[in-house]
Amino acid sequence: MRFKIIAIALAGSLGAAIFAQSSMPPGQYMSAGEFAGAIAQSAADRPGMAVGRMTNTDDYRINMIHRTQAAGAIIHEVGTELHYITDGAGTLVTGGVIVRPQGGGPGNIEGGKAQRVSAGDAVLVPEGTPHQYTAVEGSVTYLEVRF
Repeated sequence: MRFKIIAIALAGSLGAAIFAQSSMPPGQYMSAGEFAGAIAQSAADRPGMAVGRMTNTDDYRINMIHRTQAAGAIIHEVGTELHYITDGAGTLVTGGVIVRPQGGGPGNIEGGKAQRVSAGDAVLVPEGTPHQYTAVEGSVTYLEVRF
């Protein structure tokens, strides 16, 4: 019995040593005001689609996007993307294939699914999936997380 108690106590202290926590850097914080300022600054250069960048690394990208107009279709070969709509509304088309005009220029999606999105909605776009905002109702703002 004594051996069992010693073995359990030893196992418990060994477990604590294995899971000992080491100091980590703090999380990253960006206030609503900082996002708004970054979007306003970006809008001066790109009025149709302003971007407030929180962080962009090799592992993930986090941006606040503010669109005031529709855009051509795109595909991200690497990286699944989440759009969480925070304000406004628009139509997001996903899936299908991108067809580009013969003379060049932005492409459009054929055979995809059009979905009206508005504040509180979330859309997950798997890597390699065409996506495009084909309509914007005044403006649409969304948190974009690509991982």
